[in-house]
Amino acid sequence: MTVDAPTSTPLLPPDDPFYDSPPGLDALAPGTVVRSRPVDVALFGVIRQRITAWQLLYRTCDLDGAPEVSVTTVLLPWGAPARSRPLVSFQCAIDAVAPQCFPSYALRLGARTIGSIAPLELPIIAMALAQGWAVSVPDHEGAGGRFGAAREPGYRALDGIRAALGFAPAALSPTTSVALWGYSGGGLATAWAAELAAEYAPELKIVGAAAGSPVGDPAAAFVRLNGGWFAGFPAAFVAGLRQAYPELDPVLRDHLDARYHGLLGEAEQRSTFALLLRFARRDVSRHLRGGMGTLLAEPVLRRILADIEPGTRAPAAPLLVVQGVNDEVIAVADIDAHVRRYEQAGAAVRYLRVRRGSHLPLEFLIVPAVLDWLTDRFAGIPAPTGTCTVGSVARSPRALRTHVAFGGLALRMLAGLPIGGEGERSPERTRLRHSDSEHPHGIGDAIAVDC
Repeated sequence: MTVDAPTSTPLLPPDDPFYDSPPGLDALAPGTVVRSRPVDVALFGVIRQRITAWQLLYRTCDLDGAPEVSVTTVLLPWGAPARSRPLVSFQCAIDAVAPQCFPSYALRLGARTIGSIAPLELPIIAMALAQGWAVSVPDHEGAGGRFGAAREPGYRALDGIRAALGFAPAALSPTTSVALWGYSGGGLATAWAAELAAEYAPELKIVGAAAGSPVGDPAAAFVRLNGGWFAGFPAAFVAGLRQAYPELDPVLRDHLDARYHGLLGEAEQRSTFALLLRFARRDVSRHLRGGMGTLLAEPVLRRILADIEPGTRAPAAPLLVVQGVNDEVIAVADIDAHVRRYEQAGAAVRYLRVRRGSHLPLEFLIVPAVLDWLTDRFAGIPAPTGTCTVGSVARSPRALRTHVAFGGLALRMLAGLPIGGEGERSPERTRLRHSDSEHPHGIGDAIAVDC
């Protein structure tokens, strides 16, 4: 293992001039690159990764269409030749408001990553690179960490794709095939991007979107998680929403005591796992005047909660949705309803319900299924539809071989060895796809589980 000692810790986004918005932003087209820089990516901030990476500051917009800037980290396999290749937009599960959790910071060499989710997801991103794909990792919560806001995570992801396709050193093109991928909070951002793509970015060739545990009903998740071990998520949710919806703050001041307002201030500074520790078992009802029902009956809050629910538009691209039946964070009933809304709106959805696997481990367990599904979408194979409930996603021979390859890749990352590069597509995955080319699931259903 090679541990690099960076000369300095990267500046947090609010302190880094790279993130500053230029004058005349409204005159730029969405997705226009304002500035760029090469960066060193590191595992947990200390193990330098041999991955080619840049950061792009680009023009995008907020939920009301007002222009703003955001940052995406664009990655290529190490030493990859300049050629066209598929692009995956990977939406990290940021699930926090604090800037140290933004992927553009948390994936960099020297970053202080304790408590952030993005470093845990870097091996999944590396698996996409090992296929020879390019990856865009947007800060989909924006510069303000607006966790939970409607639509704008989709705008930022789509404009990040535009920025990556127009960035000459990445050697991509306007006709590049693009897929979306994310889990949990990243799954919700992926859902927004998929919903908005046809209207907001119709020129993009989006071939599919894979959303794992994509929240489904944020309002229901807020009520259900409140007072439990994951009460930090509702706290971050409220902290993010009051940034995105200024009209919410007076409502909160009318209903919440000074103690919880102070805690919301803390939520804006803490990393994701630090939030979970700080707010574990905290019941917001103890800090409310009039109780939870009175707060939820407020017209302003009702309008916001209706605005942030995904599933009202049918994505044009096919969808893969994966959800744990016994997920302790996201209720399967919420995702069932989310998928039904998509189906009723006319979307093509493949819904995989998994009986075994808790919330965080399931993100890693579904990697073989997602890679198979994305590979078929990039190959132009028609996407399957329908709901499938399985016991596990980790027991089929195909899934097991991919998990072995995933473990080998993790070891390469720990050793600081090149990711991708010559050949680019991992030999393990190539053998996997060829050996299972006549699998029993039918054409276009190359999911590494038995359905």
